[in-house]
Order: sequence, then C-alpha cells, then structure tokens
Amino acid sequence: MSDHHTYKKVEIVGSSKTTVEDAIQNALAEASKSIKNLEWFEVTETRGHIVDGKVGHYQVTLKVGFRIEAS
Repeated sequence: MSDHHTYKKVEIVGSSKTTVEDAIQNALAEASKSIKNLEWFEVTETRGHIVDGKVGHYQVTLKVGFRIEAS
C-alpha cells in the first residue's frame, strides 16, 4: 500500500429536466459505471435549455477526480 495517492481528473456533463442537483446525480451515476475509484467532483459550469420561456432542462459541467488504482 502506498503512502500517497495519485489522481486523474476528467470533465463530464450531466443533464436533468427537474433540477441542477439531479443533473449532478445523473452525471455521477453514469460516470461511476465506467470510472473506478471516483472520489470528488467540482461543478464548473451550470446552464440550461429554454423551451417556451421556461427551463426545458438543466445542464452541469463537472470535473470529477478519481484515484489511480495502484496509488
């Protein structure tokens, strides 16, 4: 076991028709299907799509960090 950890960062985008929080949860749920050792996230951008003058869906850009397995 190492006495330190090394991480990698990737950027993902999640969306939801209901809330920003759901967009974050959706993005993390999908990322966790293919990325092991997810440990943190940072919301870097929030935006949405407008339909008939109302929010059609929310979209968030996240940076997610995961620990490199052997570290």
